[in-house]
Amino acid sequence: MREILGRRRRLRLRRRVRPAQLDAVLTCATAWQWPVLPGVGLEAAGGRGGRGCACPDPECAVPGAHPFDPGLLAATTDERMVRWWWANRPTAPIVLATGGRAPCALSLPAVAAARALAELDRMGARLGPVVATPTRWSLLVAPYTLERLGELLHAKDRVPSSLRFHGEGGYLVLPPSEVGAGQVRWERAPSAISRPRPDKGEPVPGSAAPWLPDVEAVLDALVEASNSAPDGGSRLAY
Repeated sequence: MREILGRRRRLRLRRRVRPAQLDAVLTCATAWQWPVLPGVGLEAAGGRGGRGCACPDPECAVPGAHPFDPGLLAATTDERMVRWWWANRPTAPIVLATGGRAPCALSLPAVAAARALAELDRMGARLGPVVATPTRWSLLVAPYTLERLGELLHAKDRVPSSLRFHGEGGYLVLPPSEVGAGQVRWERAPSAISRPRPDKGEPVPGSAAPWLPDVEAVLDALVEASNSAPDGGSRLAY
């Protein structure tokens, strides 16, 4: 009887998780046109006393939080492909392929990120979506090229190693996903741009992708926050 009740409970949990995961990934892929693919995810709890990465690497540095099969180049906005992936793996993490026409991101340790957001708020800067795990936060920004990023960083006296850049050829795990570092959530939720109706010129809320700031608008605050973090901004855990 206990085993039957356990199976029913797991089934109810899967039913609750699936709609949120599928709705979120379909919004990213079809409404916002952000290319996505499923992350590798976490293995089931086993004899090792925890949940590691489901990939073959026992020393994986970012458990659950990276593409594996399919690889990053498979990222797509095609609804049929997205539905098929998450029908087979309903709890798979949502991985955004950054760069190109998709958002880029800058990430830093959570303590430093909270300080940076407070400073940007104090300055009255407009921020886009912010993705958070228990250890790191990521600020989504408008697409940038490697050349432009290099020019911006070259002008800095020091860029901390804990500040990471998710651009062309990179990726970022989006909510609602569970990875080795814990639950992925929105620290600042996306706010969609309104675009005018073709017939009346009136705005249609939520009809376009979320607004994203330019990388230059947030870079100074992130560098400063990382440099002044209590741990020196050097913590590299995902």
